[in-house]
Amino acid sequence: MSILRRMGGFAAVLSLSACMTVPPTNIEQPMTARPAPLSTGPNNGAIYQQVAIRPLFEDRRARMVGDIITVNLVEKTSASKNSNASAGKSSTLSASIPNITGVPGKFLAGMGVDASGDNSFSGKGAAAAKNDFTGTITVTVVDVYPNGNLVVAGEKQVAINQGNEFIRFSGVVNAANVTTANTVQSTQVADARIEYKATGYIDEAQTMGWMQRFFMNVLPF
Repeated sequence: MSILRRMGGFAAVLSLSACMTVPPTNIEQPMTARPAPLSTGPNNGAIYQQVAIRPLFEDRRARMVGDIITVNLVEKTSASKNSNASAGKSSTLSASIPNITGVPGKFLAGMGVDASGDNSFSGKGAAAAKNDFTGTITVTVVDVYPNGNLVVAGEKQVAINQGNEFIRFSGVVNAANVTTANTVQSTQVADARIEYKATGYIDEAQTMGWMQRFFMNVLPF
């Protein structure tokens, strides 16, 4: 009975670790940042407090670490390539032995030799790729460059039944491209990195096992 309990506990730990698996990422780290705490100053007893004031006519666009920006994912890319190559070569050779009197080997006189060769090559290649990614994700400003550009990064997790979906984004945003609604297009983000990954039994069913990958690399056929 104790052995069965241990095996059951071991299986539970394995299943829990499989459910908590997080796919690796190439997104800029960290993915979030907390704003710096406001410096506390002396209370002058008035309604106006300089350390906590926000100007009345100031917009709410992100500009400091900890602020958030909504990124509209509008990635559409397509590429195609076609190539053709051909080469050819042909040659012909003809030779004969004339009739010569007084020379040994008269039986070879009048014989002829003909030879020809033909070589040709033709090759074609084509490749095409198309990518379409749309959606929205809200990210956090994790750093501010000296020139005012904002380094943003963020992650969205969606749990569906027994699988988790991860949408990740990072890049550098020009503060001038941020709209008054605090949004920016993904096509205006420099060094953008976008990831869409998933975990769960559905994703595992679509992944080749490590032993199969091993034989794919070592077998010559």
